[in-house]
Amino acid sequence: MQSVAFYRDQFEEYLSSGMTDRDPKSLYDPMFYILKLGGKRLRPVLTLLSADLFGGDPKEAFRAAMAIEYFHNFSLIHDDIMDAAPLRRGKTTVHKKWDLNTGILSGDAMLIEAYRFLEPYPPKVFKDLTTLFSKTAMEVCEGQQYDIDFETQEEVSVPQYLKMIKFKTAVLVGAAMKMGAITAGASLSDQEKIYSFGLYLGVAFQLQDDYLDVFGDPKVFGKQVGGDIIENKKTYLYLKALEQGDLQQARELKDLFSIQPKKTEKKIKRVIEIYDQSGASKETKEAIAHYTNKAFDCLNTLDISQEKKEVLLTFGRDLMGRKV
Repeated sequence: MQSVAFYRDQFEEYLSSGMTDRDPKSLYDPMFYILKLGGKRLRPVLTLLSADLFGGDPKEAFRAAMAIEYFHNFSLIHDDIMDAAPLRRGKTTVHKKWDLNTGILSGDAMLIEAYRFLEPYPPKVFKDLTTLFSKTAMEVCEGQQYDIDFETQEEVSVPQYLKMIKFKTAVLVGAAMKMGAITAGASLSDQEKIYSFGLYLGVAFQLQDDYLDVFGDPKVFGKQVGGDIIENKKTYLYLKALEQGDLQQARELKDLFSIQPKKTEKKIKRVIEIYDQSGASKETKEAIAHYTNKAFDCLNTLDISQEKKEVLLTFGRDLMGRKV
C-alpha cells in the first residue's frame, strides 16, 4: 500500500490534467481557481486509500475522488458567500475576487460536475455511489442549515453541535472512504466499518478546525484567526466554556457573543482568556483525541493487514496534531 503523500501527488496530477481552458471562462475560471488553491485534499486522498485498502485499483477510484473534491469545493464557495468570508486558504474567496452571482453559479456548476464524474462507472457501482453521494449531499445541506440556525438560536447543546458538525463535515469524510470501498468491491460490512472510521475522523477534524480558528497561527492556518468569535459562532469551545466556566464567565461570554464590537481584537482576546480559564480549550483537545481514537477502534475491526492499517493510523495521528 502506498503512502498518503503518494496518493496526494497522484490526485493532484489527475486533477490538474482536467483543468483545461473552457468557455465561458467566467464560469470555469472561478471553479479552477478554488481547486488550484490547494488544501490538504483530505477527502479524495481517503477515497484512493480506501480503494487500495480493500484490494481495488486506486486508478478506478479517481473519478469518485474527483466527485468528492468538486462537491467539497462547491460547498466552500457557497459557505464563503453565506459567511461573507474574505479569505479561503489564505487567498481571496471566489465571490470577493469575482462577484456574488459568479460565486453562486460557479458553485452550482461544480455540484453538477461532481455527479458527472460518476457517470462512467458500471450500473451497480454507479447506483451505489450516487445513492450514497445524494444522501451525503443532503446531510451536508442540513448541517449547514443547523449551523445557520445556531447563530440565532439562544440555547445550543453540545449534542446538537456535534450533530451539526457530523452532517456538515464528517459525513463527507465518511462518504469519501465508503466510495473508495465501493469502487474496490468491498463487502457491505467493510463499507460500513470504513464509513464509521471516516465519520469519527471527520468529527475530530472539525473540532480541530474549531480549535485552530482560535489558537492557530494565521500565517500557517490560512484563515483569519478568531473568525468564529467575530461571527459569534457557538462552537464546541464556546459551548464547553459555558458548561465548564463559572457564572461570571458564562455571563460575560454570552454578553460578548451578543454584540458586534468595533474593537474585535479586544473581544477575541477576552474570549480566548475565558476559553483557557474555563478549561474549554483543554476539553476540546481531549474531544479531538476521543473521536480520533473512536476512528482507530473502527479501523481495528477490519480484517486487513497491519501494514495497511498503519497507513491510516499515521494519517489520523497527523490530522490530530496538525497546525493547518
